[in-house]
Parts: sequence; structure tokens; C-alpha cells
Amino acid sequence: MIALRLLIDYCFLRWIAIALIAGASWFAASVIAQPYPSKAVRVIVPYAPGGGTDIMTRVVTQKLAEMWGQQIVVDNRGGGGTVIGTQMAAKAPADGYTLFVSAPSFVINPTTRPGLAYDVLRDFEPVTLFAFQPYVLVTHPKVPVRDVKEFIALAGEHPESLNFGSTGTGSGSHLAAELFKFMTHTKPVHIPYKGMGPAVTDVIGGQIQFIFGTVLAVVPHVRNGRLRALGVSSERRSESLPNLPTIAEAGVPGYSTVSWTGMHLPAGAPAAIVKTIRSDVMKVIARQDVRERFLQDGAEPAGGSSGEFGQFIRDEIVKWRKVIKAADIRID
Repeated sequence: MIALRLLIDYCFLRWIAIALIAGASWFAASVIAQPYPSKAVRVIVPYAPGGGTDIMTRVVTQKLAEMWGQQIVVDNRGGGGTVIGTQMAAKAPADGYTLFVSAPSFVINPTTRPGLAYDVLRDFEPVTLFAFQPYVLVTHPKVPVRDVKEFIALAGEHPESLNFGSTGTGSGSHLAAELFKFMTHTKPVHIPYKGMGPAVTDVIGGQIQFIFGTVLAVVPHVRNGRLRALGVSSERRSESLPNLPTIAEAGVPGYSTVSWTGMHLPAGAPAAIVKTIRSDVMKVIARQDVRERFLQDGAEPAGGSSGEFGQFIRDEIVKWRKVIKAADIRID
């Protein structure tokens, strides 16, 4: 009798265990089967509202929200040279409902700010690069040069006599100029500002002689004659400035850098969700109205696979590490 009772108890417990496992499997399958997204999505932007990265992000996320039928909340977390927002994204759940938008500081900070609480390669899953915007090398009209070669000659003849502005030490505009210095063996002096606006104002006023400014920030002043454009920083000519040569073709072979905007998820996000987001972002940036809006702001749609974006990130880290160390740039 005791043996029979034990056998009955064992069979009963085994049946319960099988039922629980089956129920858990059914629940997990039903969760996985839910279409993505099934609730609101948060997009962390590590900049204050109103800048180029924020504007392009809102253009893309507005269309994604319409496509998905879900609310997308853009969460601006500026400060700390983008470290605050980036760290928040790195620690977010990897469930696909927190996205992160990156820009050049993402690949610059690992070198200029050692000891970060996150690792850009380990803690983030690249989705896709969705836009880029070249910098434009512009000078005050009284600087006696008409093209890139004349500018290099002037900077070489008068070392440390030309001053250039940027949006801050270690920023994309700063490193665009440092890359130019590195490749041309010239020594203009860096003057950091707290934004592109004040720096451009001082070039126009003649307090500084040049800047690598974004298309959106400088082209209106080029068109009214208050600034002189010498070249664009991208590999190919800008669609917004088709008659302006690239810096590479105008005298610095191999020179190339852009301000860019890309999308990531916290590492460990489901591969299916990464694929869905990338596919839908590609559909958005292929739209004619989105393309036209980007061009209005001096940007161009990018795209590409997640693998290509990941390789781009790795290549940018290596490139800027070399320039940063050569220029001895440090941020305490």
C-alpha cells in the first residue's frame, strides 16, 4: 500500500510539473508571438531638444509611430558630453522598448573620457545609420584665400595665427578640424564654444577665422556672403551644395568625416526586434518627404545593415583615437 501510494503521488506530481512547463511554454510563446511593438516605445536622445540629432530623430520617429500605431516618446537626456543619456540607455532593459540615438560623441568619448561606466561596443546593439551631415569648412570673407589649397598654404606660412571655433572640446566639429590639422601638418588654434551658433557668429564677426560647421548652421551665411565656403568634409559632394568640392578633391586626399545619426538598442535585444526596427527605419528614410526634410536641414539619408553600422562604429573609434592622441585632447 505504501509503495502504491508513493507511486500515485509521484505520478500526480509529475503530471503537475508537466502541466506547469506546458503552461509556461504556452505563455512564453504567446508573448513572443505578440507583434512588435505592442506598447509605447522610448527613444533616448543624449542631447537637448532642438539640435540636429534631435530634429532628425523626431522626423524618423514620427513616421515610425504612424507605421507602428504606437506612441514613441523622445526622451532628451542631454548633459555630460552625452555621457548621461548614453549611460541611461546602456542600463535600460534589452526588451526592444528603449531605443538609443547616437552621434559622433558616441565614438569619441571612449578615448577622451576614459573610465566610462559603459562600453559602446559591449553594451549596445547597432541597428542602422539613418542620416549623415557633412561639415563645411568656412572662413571669414577677409581671410585671403579662395580655396582649400590656398588655405593650407596660408596656415602653413603663419602657424598658430589662425583661430578656429567648435561646439566644444572633443566635439565632432572640433575633431573635424583636428583631422584637417593632422593631415595637412598645420597648427591653427582651437577656440571652444558652447554651441555651433556662438561659434558661427564669431566667424562672421571676425573674432575667429574659420570653422567646420554643419550645413544647416553655415550655408545661409555662405549664400548671403557673410562666410566663404571652401569645401565639404564628406567623401562625396553634398546634395545641398553640389558645386562645392569635397576637401579631399580640393587638396587633402583621403580626408573624410561627417556628423552622423544612428540607432541602437541595449545589448541583448532580440534579433527579431533588431531586424524589424532596421527594416522599418529603412522604409522611413526611403520616403520622399523624409528625404526632402533631411535635405532642408543639410542632412542625407544613410541606411545600411546592422553589421555595416557596427563596423562603422569600430572604424570611427580607431580613427578618432589616433587623432585625439596626436592632438593630446583631454576632457577631465
